Amino acid sequence: TGMNMLKTGTLFLFLTFLLLLTGYLIGGVGGILFFLVISVVMNFLGYWFSDKMVLAMARAKEATPEDTPELHRVVEEQVRLAGIPKPRVFIIESDSPNAFATGRSKRHASIAATRGILRILDREELGAVLAHELAHVGNQDTLIMTMVATVAGAISMIASVAQWSMIFGGGRRDRNASPAGMIGLLVVVIVMPLAALLIRLAISRTREYQADKTGALTSGRPMALANALRKLQRGTQARPLDIPKERLETVSHLFIVNPLRGDGLVALFSTHPPLEERIRRLEAMQYQSLWPDR
Repeated sequence: TGMNMLKTGTLFLFLTFLLLLTGYLIGGVGGILFFLVISVVMNFLGYWFSDKMVLAMARAKEATPEDTPELHRVVEEQVRLAGIPKPRVFIIESDSPNAFATGRSKRHASIAATRGILRILDREELGAVLAHELAHVGNQDTLIMTMVATVAGAISMIASVAQWSMIFGGGRRDRNASPAGMIGLLVVVIVMPLAALLIRLAISRTREYQADKTGALTSGRPMALANALRKLQRGTQARPLDIPKERLETVSHLFIVNPLRGDGLVALFSTHPPLEERIRRLEAMQYQSLWPDR
């Protein structure tokens, strides 16, 4: 856990450095300060409002214990094991099996599950999946990923401004006319957004591995989680989430398995680690076995 947090922290510091460097290449020291302020404001807004936006994008509706008694019972079991407060519970009216968690803190968290996941998983598998999602809450991954998305988004925004500046010849012509100025602009437009994306993906994958590990520890059932991941992978491919692609791309990193189809280059830029590697690590936990699979 310590190593994963160290890796996450190092990557985030590097991402912040990229933002400041991008600001410098565009506007010198003034550019650093300007975009640092923008980043702080965007992070503040993301901290307070991202969970509401995510739940709306995923078309999640709050579910009462009367609506989904079994889901609430399993959530209550897992929060006792994880030692965190019970989050608000949401349901997504979709046959595509998936789940996610969001919220700025352990006391302000929400967990959402589709109708499809309730149909295809048995109680142990559902418990293991919810343990994974609660691990994201306990590890404060939603807050981490909101900050990461905000800084990466700020870099992309600066790159777009620089691109339009190049197209229309705006900005500081005296600087852009020099070879060094042009190289700086090209770095901002091409290299920085790609580097920011790759760092964002690396952090997202690290947090997924950690949630698998924490969820397996708290539920005590690594093999149930491995089996659930296999079922969910097949189920999401067979029945994709019926959410517009633009919305889905914004929230896809939150789901336990990637709801976006694709392999090859798409898989390279996935927010999720390879499923086979996730399962291999969970099987290794089982066979090192602190807990027999009851």
